[in-house]
Amino acid sequence: ILTPPYKNLVAQAHNGSGKTTCFVLGMLSRVDPSQKMPQAICICPTRELALQNQAVLQRMGKYTGITSMCAIPSQSSQYIPISKRPPVTEQVVIGTPGTIKKHMSAKKLSTRGVKILVFDEADHMLAEDGFKDDSERIMNQIRRESGDCQVLLFSATFNDTVRHFVTRVVRDGNQIFVKKEDLTLEKVKQYKVHCPDELAKISVIRDKIFEFGEKVGQTIIFVHTRNSASMLHRTLSEDGYQCTSIHGAYKQEDRDIIIKEFKDGLTKVLITTDLLARGFDQAQVNLVINYNLPVKFGTEPDYEVYLHRIGRAGRFGRKGAVFNLLCTDMDKTTMEKIERHFQHDVREVANKQVDFETALKDAGL
Repeated sequence: ILTPPYKNLVAQAHNGSGKTTCFVLGMLSRVDPSQKMPQAICICPTRELALQNQAVLQRMGKYTGITSMCAIPSQSSQYIPISKRPPVTEQVVIGTPGTIKKHMSAKKLSTRGVKILVFDEADHMLAEDGFKDDSERIMNQIRRESGDCQVLLFSATFNDTVRHFVTRVVRDGNQIFVKKEDLTLEKVKQYKVHCPDELAKISVIRDKIFEFGEKVGQTIIFVHTRNSASMLHRTLSEDGYQCTSIHGAYKQEDRDIIIKEFKDGLTKVLITTDLLARGFDQAQVNLVINYNLPVKFGTEPDYEVYLHRIGRAGRFGRKGAVFNLLCTDMDKTTMEKIERHFQHDVREVANKQVDFETALKDAGL
């Protein structure tokens, strides 16, 4: 990445292993601060991840004089249409594919000087049900206009279909893949808890996990739908627990405030859909609760999302624990499939106070 010849790269690495640092360093090393034009582009699946990556770049490049902009959707009352804005002169552009494509279509984002193009969470960016069309158009235009542009694709997960596609699209590049049985994070202890009904799930969170979770750091609770996020937030708040929730229906300004409060440690518990499953980095999170397991359709688990979810705990080798709350027969079937897929037995925790205390102790918390 840092030394010539600048070869393309498809790289898979564990969650929390430093992928962001790696590609930010690559972008900073290729930028000429004297040229006031875009030279590096990083494309991310969500605005939250784009903002987070820009913050990392600003910290790492603090004394370089390198400028950056975040190309993300805006609902601000001061919003200026892209067509009426001046051309982009920042040297690093980080953003979501739709907004970056709009800048390029409006001829406000020149790509003729782009030397390095990064796809963060590349498997999602290039999947059929993700941002594949926009991502391909951006990549093809940059290749046409800038000629010899280095392409880097990073993610913790690559399923077989996406892996085959990216190795075809990114030609003559280096490839680093991890076997799926080696992907589950050893530092993060995974547990499953059988709950007789939905009310029992809430009881387990409130009376068992929170009892100890308040002592060990921050917690992220993943749910399947926006309604579940709102319901759980309302229920726990009524019981006197300080928590917050976030999902795609929130206004973007509100989402930014919620994320900032959580990152600043003002809130201890964050309830979210899979909006924050990928790439969200908060070192103080050492508990993850899967209120609902991630599924694609029926009982077919979303293995990649499961891995990304549990990767929110135990960042950079720190210790963490994950509790999977199982209620229905479908939950149990889904959990069994996840265990078989990763060839990893998830330990069951009996629904007793002492068992949760032991589980957290075994996780090093």
